[in-house]
Amino acid sequence: MKEIALGEYEVLEDMGFDGLKIVQDTRLYRFTSDSVLLSKFAKAKKHDKVADFCAGCGIVAFHFYALNRQAELDLSFTLFELQAPLCALAKKTAEYNEFTRFTIENCRLQEIPERYREQFSLILCNPPYERGGLENASYEKAICRKEIELTLPEIALAASRALKYGGRLCMVHRADRLAEICYTLKECGLEVKKLQFVAGRDGMKPYLVLLEAVKGGKPQTEILPTVSNEK
Repeated sequence: MKEIALGEYEVLEDMGFDGLKIVQDTRLYRFTSDSVLLSKFAKAKKHDKVADFCAGCGIVAFHFYALNRQAELDLSFTLFELQAPLCALAKKTAEYNEFTRFTIENCRLQEIPERYREQFSLILCNPPYERGGLENASYEKAICRKEIELTLPEIALAASRALKYGGRLCMVHRADRLAEICYTLKECGLEVKKLQFVAGRDGMKPYLVLLEAVKGGKPQTEILPTVSNEK
């Protein structure tokens, strides 16, 4: 591990693999179990060029890499995040763990540079998936949870543009928006090929859905057994 300077509100937290750590800021949005569920759901292929949409502090991409790095799959990662402070945290995490195959882009998904068009074989995305306004949350935290700066159709369009033909989008979202998700992705040429519901515990109504959609895929969907996210 490389020595790094932490800010006043920054902390190192365990990623649960080989002593790897992630840098968090206690004032900003902290990652939740949704991110870990997504990184476990997605499957890596050799030489995957991976994008992490709505990357935040980078937990999905870093956790996904940690799960797969022993397999020597020659993965590379580009993280896209709107908020500069969260990009800075991701850069510190990569530096601390001496990860060399990570690029961090501070930009809106609606404005991804043209050089990334049809460049990725896999996109991971834990987006803001709640509707509504700021309520009592700070703006910085609210836009990580709510569709204020980014909507589902904008995510679908950005993914379709960034994926190669046959590339996969793996995403976590609200289970009660599944019909809207499938329709919106299909409108952008992304066919949902795999679904897995998440419930708080066995026997409960699912509240999340994990999905894999393929650019140019044929209409056929595999439904995996529901998983429990019991605390």
